[in-house]
Amino acid sequence: MKVFEKIADLQNALFEDRKQNKTIGLVPTMGALHEGHASLVRRSVEDNDVTVVSVFVNPTQFNDKNDLKNYPRDLEADCRLLESCKADYVLAPSVEEMYPTPDTRQFEYPPVSTVMEGAHRPGHFNGVCQVVSRLFYIVRPDRAYFGEKDWQQIAVVKAMVRHLGLGVNIVECPIVRDADGLARSSRNTLLAPDERAIAPNIYKALKESLTYAKTHTLAETHDHVVDTINSTEGLKVEYFAIVDGNTLQDVKDWSDSPYIVGCITVYCGKTPIRLIDHIKYKEAV
Repeated sequence: MKVFEKIADLQNALFEDRKQNKTIGLVPTMGALHEGHASLVRRSVEDNDVTVVSVFVNPTQFNDKNDLKNYPRDLEADCRLLESCKADYVLAPSVEEMYPTPDTRQFEYPPVSTVMEGAHRPGHFNGVCQVVSRLFYIVRPDRAYFGEKDWQQIAVVKAMVRHLGLGVNIVECPIVRDADGLARSSRNTLLAPDERAIAPNIYKALKESLTYAKTHTLAETHDHVVDTINSTEGLKVEYFAIVDGNTLQDVKDWSDSPYIVGCITVYCGKTPIRLIDHIKYKEAV
């Protein structure tokens, strides 16, 4: 496995691979890698001749400077994990290397980019599109792999790919959870032991609501999930939206759409740490 800090060096290596008609997979990450990331890398290795993993904490997608400052970083540990997954190349650039000049491009894809995370984190998805589009131009992958934990992000990236006419196949990979149900996230490393102990109550409430929803209205289910999570000391729901799985617009009744997803963001602990998750009430056909 080769680690590149310079974009041109990675591109030179990929140029040689393309001359041999090798397929290229890309796994964009912000580091602090865990089993969820590893599952994406293994899928890319299985699907492609060459797998590139980017490790870059992208400053343009943070609307909170403290969140950016505190985001976990451990490139050495990340590389050990990636080597065990048989990744071929790692791109770990500096901010100056990724953005030699300020990126002033604006990306907006309503309604998918303006609701939920888009509404609560102004500028977040614009930053995501800036860095992901740049990575796509740098690597020119055949396929790019994203985890379903960041469910709304996938919808935004797909909209961007269509808008820019990029020939990249976006591959969605299932959430990886710990045994107690907590979705794997780099932010989990920031949880104190007592906070980690209560965090699984988020998914527990979501999962139990699948049964509750069978005999209750959508509004009742929404309030039940929020009340259940907020009843745990140390957890506070920022938002819980039950939406059409394609448009990401709120639905009022279970009959409004054949594909319905509940998306939630919860603050955990005193710091607090912001955790996201979702549940599919009605699956896409």
